[in-house]
Amino acid sequence: MNKNLKTVDLSKTSVRKLNQTLHNLSAQTQHTHWRILEPRGAHAIACGLNLPVTVEIAGHAGYYCAGMNQLATVIIDGNTGVGVAENMMSGFVHVKGNASQSAGATGHGGLLVIDGDASARCGISMKGVDIVVKGSVGHMSAFMAQAGNLVVCGDAGEALGDSIYEARIFVRGKVKDLGSDCVEKEMRAEHLGLLEKLFERVKIKLKPKEFRRYGSARQLYNFHVDHAAKY
Repeated sequence: MNKNLKTVDLSKTSVRKLNQTLHNLSAQTQHTHWRILEPRGAHAIACGLNLPVTVEIAGHAGYYCAGMNQLATVIIDGNTGVGVAENMMSGFVHVKGNASQSAGATGHGGLLVIDGDASARCGISMKGVDIVVKGSVGHMSAFMAQAGNLVVCGDAGEALGDSIYEARIFVRGKVKDLGSDCVEKEMRAEHLGLLEKLFERVKIKLKPKEFRRYGSARQLYNFHVDHAAKY
């Protein structure tokens, strides 16, 4: 038995109380492993964590699960609603099911892994986070993505990478179409090495050479009248 494991049943306590308890933990806490029972799609579970603790959620979570995460490992044993790991700074978030819209939005760092599919706007405005989706992503994924890596093992929907800055997108399957200023780019040795390291970390047995890379054509950085229709 893990003496450091603490169990919280959300059918008997509130998400607010759970989050406050997690926020009150000190760096010296012995309670480094938490298991959340009966989440029942509740919103904002395990938000704002700032310690290297592990939180396992035994079921489906609602909006903004693991938002603003720093240092913590959050594992969701189910599906998640809008904005999982939104604005995460560091740490690891693992969704064992599917994710709704805006997964990993504005993320600055850390790693988000989604075992299933992600809906529209996955990685919107990402700023340094790594996102690995083992399934497919919906339309407008990586919209205005500034930095970081979005790896899609399945297909990508419409307007992939629309108005992208310097983030990198890797897709193994089909891309319905590319957004404004997003183009296919050469897969160099550095990109193959990056994928190898990510795949080793998340235990994916795929070959980096099967992926294509997409990024910015750098035509929308400054206003140009010839490109006015694209703004």
